[in-house]
Amino acid sequence: MIFGGGSSEVTIQRTYNMKKSLFILCLLAGSLWCGAQTSRTMTVEDGGTGLYHSVIVGDASLPDFTIYRPADLKAAVEKNGKLPVILYGNGACMNSSVEARYFLNEIASHGYVVVAIGPYNEADFIAHWKDVMKTMAPSGKPVVLANGEVVKPMTEAEKAEMMKAMQAQREAEQKAAARSRSKKNAPAPEVPVERRPTNPRQLLQALDWLTDRNADAASEYYHMLDLEKVSVMGQSCGGAQALGVTHDPRIASAIILNSGIADMSMQGVDKRQLANLHSPMLYIVGGDEDMATPNGTKDFNNIQGVPVVLLNTGVDGHEGSYYETHGGKYAQAVIKWLDWQMKGKVANAAFFLDEAVLNLTCPGWTTINKNFQ
Repeated sequence: MIFGGGSSEVTIQRTYNMKKSLFILCLLAGSLWCGAQTSRTMTVEDGGTGLYHSVIVGDASLPDFTIYRPADLKAAVEKNGKLPVILYGNGACMNSSVEARYFLNEIASHGYVVVAIGPYNEADFIAHWKDVMKTMAPSGKPVVLANGEVVKPMTEAEKAEMMKAMQAQREAEQKAAARSRSKKNAPAPEVPVERRPTNPRQLLQALDWLTDRNADAASEYYHMLDLEKVSVMGQSCGGAQALGVTHDPRIASAIILNSGIADMSMQGVDKRQLANLHSPMLYIVGGDEDMATPNGTKDFNNIQGVPVVLLNTGVDGHEGSYYETHGGKYAQAVIKWLDWQMKGKVANAAFFLDEAVLNLTCPGWTTINKNFQ
């Protein structure tokens, strides 16, 4: 075939030159564009307590996410079979999973590939998260941040002072807006719009990326993933993100942590999403001091047609045990659920369906369930 009046020999030569140039670019770019591979790794808590040494991974072709996975994928697959996948939305819908790293790392060490929203940026995240945890931690229960810093919760007097200051700020803004409106021909004041740095769609973008890599012979994930065993999971606002994608037919299980939608709307998700559920659901809430307990309980009551479990820890409050060594009891419970739902370990069902069995591992926790055969 002749293009632009040139001969076929010229065309062939140009094609060869283009392919040669592309090959050279691939060599120069390394993992960035061509069969993207791991660009950086780090280890926390000695790789977890599971059978597979876990690492935290950044991939140059997936810059807006962090991967938690067995370090040696091939060895894990040879021993465990293809690895199930978990998609994770962060507390406060933050663009970092740093504060859940012990929890997610522990899960990965039991033979899972976890993709969490947000790059792994420890310094920037901790500076913001410190103030968040001061207001959310249960009274008298300090929280240890990912950098080892201990954050003491606000006293009731400090919380009252903060609320008073916030109210004063709102009143000052309202007065300023009223003065602006009273001026002749003054433009209407702009209404601030709440913006979150992340959204539910990112969870499915991560799944699309994994699907592509699982089919790419140049990828280290090639034929390593069990894409029929995909769970979506999120904490607090991230739980709303998880609910927002449960309609996707690729989702085989959902885990909603310290969260629930009830009658509210968050991240574009409301209770109508509960009608789209098609796979087993696990809710975990933290007792009376967890602001999400009423919403999680209402979701449980509203869900129809799919198996659902509601675990209540009774005392952990909204921040759970994610900061504790190896993710604490929350990690143990989630791993038992995943091993049941994703790996067919049916003996684990008793942990969720029989409170006496549950209390052998997690004293004081309660469980209710419905729609199980």
